[in-house]
Amino acid sequence: MLFGSHDSILIMGQQFDSEISMEIAEDRIDGRMPLAMRIVGALLILVGVALIPVMVIAIVGSGMGMRQGAFADSSLITIILYWVLLLSLGFAVAAFALLGLRLVLGRRRRARLLAESIALALLIAFGSDFMLEGVSASLWPLALSALVLVVAHVVVDPALSDERRLQRQLLMMETRDDAESGQLGLDKTGQGYIQLDFFNIFWIFVVGCVVGVVVETIYHALVVDFGHYQDRAGLLFGPFSPIYGCGAVLMTLALNRFHRAPVWVVFLVSAVIGGAFEYFTSCFMEYCFGAVAWDYTGTFLNINGRTNFMFMCMWGVLGVIWIRWVLPTLLHVINLIPWQWRYTVTAVCAALMIADCFMTLVALDCWYSRLSGLSPDNALEWFCAERFDNDWMANRFESMSIHPNSAHR
Repeated sequence: MLFGSHDSILIMGQQFDSEISMEIAEDRIDGRMPLAMRIVGALLILVGVALIPVMVIAIVGSGMGMRQGAFADSSLITIILYWVLLLSLGFAVAAFALLGLRLVLGRRRRARLLAESIALALLIAFGSDFMLEGVSASLWPLALSALVLVVAHVVVDPALSDERRLQRQLLMMETRDDAESGQLGLDKTGQGYIQLDFFNIFWIFVVGCVVGVVVETIYHALVVDFGHYQDRAGLLFGPFSPIYGCGAVLMTLALNRFHRAPVWVVFLVSAVIGGAFEYFTSCFMEYCFGAVAWDYTGTFLNINGRTNFMFMCMWGVLGVIWIRWVLPTLLHVINLIPWQWRYTVTAVCAALMIADCFMTLVALDCWYSRLSGLSPDNALEWFCAERFDNDWMANRFESMSIHPNSAHR
């Protein structure tokens, strides 16, 4: 017993020393930060330090204003969204300063975690601001911050750096067989199925958008209204439905570590996540535009008409199919993109997808304004009124109806 304990302690000590050595090696590797990213890091520090006092004043001032009844005429959901916006922005500003420090010091590992947390905070802030104000000038700084963050994430992401290093060594390493078989994106740690990097997640989103449109179109033509085609796309351009794209990403993030779990576990996790996502999306669309894209009122175990038992079960089945059969095939297809093109193609497609999503939000906001009786008052709104008028929008988004009186902003 004693010798066994002593051996165990020695083994643990060796593992600990090995982990420290790995961290030191990673720090040395991470120190190779491009000069441009160090400059970006310095700018992020300056911006963060300058904005932190502003955010503190805004949060404290809003708290004092609430005590004095400044939000007396606002609804509870509006107050909640306002505070979510403030707190998420405050976190993003502080994290930007810390991210800048990590970039200046050349520490990639923590920079990646910070970049992902800032992305989540910016996404929450963007959604809250959009629900409160619609398309406003305050969205532009958030969009610019997101663009800088994506560029920084791609550069500092060690997984992408590892892939670039493997690209140069494919002819000399055994991993060439993995690349040729399309399995290079597998999670080498064994904790999950795939590597959760920007490259894989973006293409999962795109494929989910397209597959979602195809499945929903077929389901509508065969079940809902037999023989009748209805355009189920969710963006202005292309056969994309961002709801299904986001759903595919959420399923991948949630189920990546459950790829070997029993089917019933995968089913339950998928059903809960899919139902919650569907409910939140319905709330977002109604709060922003008074838009109703689906209504399950009167169906079995529906929750405020936004989701129900049947569709949660469908999300569960889709999750099982996704993680067991679709994702392995999808990973193989994604890695068929030639190495010399994959990053350029991904960057260009990501830029186009972001532009498509942004223009869709702008067009929906302008459509909402016109139905509310407001006239266009800037060049962008006039462009939408001429290019994407009410008839065009109604034809493009056939399954959606907008009722301005139902919006809450």
